[in-house]
Amino acid sequence: MFKKILIANRGEIALRVIRTCKEMGIKTVALYSTADKDSLHVRFADEAVCIGKPASVDSYLNIPHIMAAAEITNADAIHPGYGFLAENARFCQICTESGIKFIGPTPEMITAMGDKVTAKQTMIAAGVPVVPGVDGLLESVEHAKESAKIVGYPVILKATAGGGGKGMRVVWNEEEIEKAYDTAKTEAAASFKNDGIYMEKFVEEPRHIEIQVAGDQFGNVCHLSERDCSIQRRHQKLVEESPSPFMTDDLRHAMGEAAIKAAASINYEGVGTIEFLVDKHRNFYFMEMNTRIQVEHCVTEEVINFDLIKEQIKIAAGHKVSGRNYFPQMHAIECRINAEDPYNDFRPSPGKITVLHTPGGHGVRVDSHVYAGYTIPPYYDSMIGKLITIAQTREEAINTMHRALSEYVIEGVKTTIPFHLQLMENEDFQSGNFNTKFLESFQMKKI
Repeated sequence: MFKKILIANRGEIALRVIRTCKEMGIKTVALYSTADKDSLHVRFADEAVCIGKPASVDSYLNIPHIMAAAEITNADAIHPGYGFLAENARFCQICTESGIKFIGPTPEMITAMGDKVTAKQTMIAAGVPVVPGVDGLLESVEHAKESAKIVGYPVILKATAGGGGKGMRVVWNEEEIEKAYDTAKTEAAASFKNDGIYMEKFVEEPRHIEIQVAGDQFGNVCHLSERDCSIQRRHQKLVEESPSPFMTDDLRHAMGEAAIKAAASINYEGVGTIEFLVDKHRNFYFMEMNTRIQVEHCVTEEVINFDLIKEQIKIAAGHKVSGRNYFPQMHAIECRINAEDPYNDFRPSPGKITVLHTPGGHGVRVDSHVYAGYTIPPYYDSMIGKLITIAQTREEAINTMHRALSEYVIEGVKTTIPFHLQLMENEDFQSGNFNTKFLESFQMKKI
């Protein structure tokens, strides 16, 4: 087992990793930018190293600074968390060449699933259902127009190196395609330094359902059930839950087997997620694989009572997968609490938290790195924390969430708590009648 792990990340995920490491008897090193010097992950780690100025490119994306920190602290492993360098094959390769274990898959696995076109071709070869589309990247506007005629409108243009909705445009007819193509390429280049765009059939009224998987270096792969991530805004997830209210036993088994096939096709090592689109007829299609821990991993942990961070670390240390094919025994819902104004198009609201009271009680979990007096910097993701509730049934989990949200007090910045409270009261949400377009017609009520 590792003696010391450096966490190449910040905020709540860094703190989450530190907590599991402490339970495993592993020393930790926190990295921080000058903007994060007062964050809890810095306080709770055994050691902390400042790696640069607030901008991510000067700190959390600065590979030389991160590797220097690992060297001077004698860390024998690096946990990348999510975001930043978590799915950067070059960073993974540098760790390997430096004799430091990257807690995640190999560079080859990251590359195989990081490029969406390559991943889709790999899934086709493995027999995993994929969304109908055109092979390869689009070479021009004319190529896009001809491809759309073959696929049939509506289509969706996607950045091959993309994520988080960047470089993505839905096109309903030929008149829209030129502008959408140019915009998607420009946005992809700016976000990922790769302007490659590909085309798929746009699946209408889809659910976004993902399967958690784990694989080891001995060829063992298991799935750890599903999460429904359909409540999202501009392709950014806001609420996740497990099990999905849309799922049937047959669909759960079929998607679980497909996820295992997907991971096994690249001999996947580590914890990862296979993401699917599921149409209204319950046909499912591979969308992408995230070769890292995800924000919403807590939902899975609660419904199967399983520490996914611990599993990540053990697999990286050469242990066999300790899990098996799991199915949810409880119901869990996660609300992302962001420093955003839901009454003003979710505009970011950085600033100092003057008052903070977190909810508690049976069936409530809060993962957060903030405290009263903490200043949320404007340079990074606006997440304050994650509120998770766990109960025997979905109805009970919603009721507990509503109660917990009502107790959650954050003053000094605007937050998404009012949005989540109104969502928990929405009849369509309560009945499970929603898809990824749900929030397009959701109207916030002034209170």
